[in-house]
Amino acid sequence: MNKIESILERVFPRPRQFTLVLPNTVELPAQGDPAFRLILHHPGSIRRMFAPPLELSLGEAYIRGDFDIEGDILAAFPLLEGLGRRSFSLAELGSLAANLLLTPKDGSPPLQGRGAARLRGARHSRGRDRAAVQYHYDVGNEFYSLWLDPRMQYSCAYFPTGEEDLATAQSLKLDHICRKLRLRRGERLLDIGCGWGGLAVYAAERYGAVVEGVTLSENQAAYAKARISELGLGRQVSISLQDYRDLRGEPFDKIVSVGMFEHVGVDHLDEYFRHAQRLLKPGGLFLNHGISRQSSISRSGRLGRGDGDAQSSFWSSWMERWILGPGSFSQRYVFPDGELAPVSQVNLVAEAAGFEVRDVENLREHYALTLRHWVRGLEARRQEAIQATDEVTYRTWRLFMAASAHGFESGWLNVNQTLLSKPEAGRSHLPFTHADLYQTAKAGH
Repeated sequence: MNKIESILERVFPRPRQFTLVLPNTVELPAQGDPAFRLILHHPGSIRRMFAPPLELSLGEAYIRGDFDIEGDILAAFPLLEGLGRRSFSLAELGSLAANLLLTPKDGSPPLQGRGAARLRGARHSRGRDRAAVQYHYDVGNEFYSLWLDPRMQYSCAYFPTGEEDLATAQSLKLDHICRKLRLRRGERLLDIGCGWGGLAVYAAERYGAVVEGVTLSENQAAYAKARISELGLGRQVSISLQDYRDLRGEPFDKIVSVGMFEHVGVDHLDEYFRHAQRLLKPGGLFLNHGISRQSSISRSGRLGRGDGDAQSSFWSSWMERWILGPGSFSQRYVFPDGELAPVSQVNLVAEAAGFEVRDVENLREHYALTLRHWVRGLEARRQEAIQATDEVTYRTWRLFMAASAHGFESGWLNVNQTLLSKPEAGRSHLPFTHADLYQTAKAGH
């Protein structure tokens, strides 16, 4: 146990803002009131937690039950970033690795439940994309309904004051999107990646639009169709289990995509925007809402690694890739094949496809707050969530949503609403200002 304690003291040096609980229940106290308790369940925990790449090992150790985070899980995520900022020398890494190899291998058997994604076929082929989407979204509508809002919105809410409850903020998000699209009664709206149909229903009910939604999730499609039938909107809203790339026919007045293009793949963004451009009428608008990442240039400046020489750059890159392994847990257990790009890069591709960028809004603080609501909601319904799925699924979502909240709060992640226009003989048909977005009267009512 002394070996384990020694490693923990080196990895998490004092003063600490959290309590460490060793497998023999000995506590290494925090300085002041602890933000959370990091509890190791067996002597083999530490070896499983700190095998490189760290992100994958820590994530797997948590969802398998090797350790727990008791209390505010969001407070734990600056730890990994802190490890990335630490200037471990090669000798220090070697010493830590040698000590880890002296700790026990074995421990409690892992929790049984959802496993890692096992995808086949060419990356971003239609079949593989469908499997990737269903791996994440088809864990069960009952599970998602426990902690999402009544409209089942699984994307960033909109908090004008920051004091709104989740249901209100999600409704305000839907209205914000419809206003940006200047949606009018009778207009045909395509919703790419329509989820559980909340936006499609809102646009039909509140703005009188005729909406076609597509999704690759069987569970989402079934839920959306049942909801539309229940509301008597079958003549106005249709949902299909379909890849957006297979859409053909008469172009739409407006297109919206919320939280979908992260699944497209960076190398397929040109295909995505060119197909959307073909599906849109001249003079139409396309609102693309999705997560982006901070550019590598700004990120390297933020982390402050190295002094610009080749050796420092090589060491930083090696640490990043082989020791930290960012994105590795998400690729295996959350969003397989998901890819993020800087919004600047995304919008250059959109422009090359024939779109005009009319407005870009960064809502990252809104997403951080949304995720905090989701984490609290999931934690409050823990037992029900485990009964609906399994404990591994509960732990996976708790972990990745808390990590995502930290990503948005730190600025490493952003979420952008980009309004794109397909000009008609040079005309965008948009007002000269954004004042109409914030007027009390709602367009189309």
